[in-house]
Amino acid sequence: MSFTVVQEAKPPFIPPGAHAMTVVVEYPPGDPGTLPHRHPGPAFGYVLEGEMVFELEGEPARVVRAGEAFWEPGGDVIHYQDGNNRDDIPVRFTVTMLCEPGKPMIDLVDSEELAQRENRRAPRTN
Repeated sequence: MSFTVVQEAKPPFIPPGAHAMTVVVEYPPGDPGTLPHRHPGPAFGYVLEGEMVFELEGEPARVVRAGEAFWEPGGDVIHYQDGNNRDDIPVRFTVTMLCEPGKPMIDLVDSEELAQRENRRAPRTN
């Protein structure tokens, strides 16, 4: 047997009664992904195929490629981008998310809040 550690992270406190959900997400070529959103708890992911643009509040956007891992703390952190970085191939990734009881797994952020928090977003380059 062999195994390779692809990521280590120290998640924030996980409340009693939380549940976990593992999903596989697939976006076709050029798909921008989910609109800006939050997750109530931490999320841990791994890109299976293709390339994903990944951007969290306060961090510059980066490309996560097949075989690479990503994570986010959840809570009051906006997840701006998770779309396909390529316009010629699909991207497929898996994510395990921890969810607080009674809260939706994904909470979309409206344009008013995005404008209010614009100063928390890292500068973007073209």
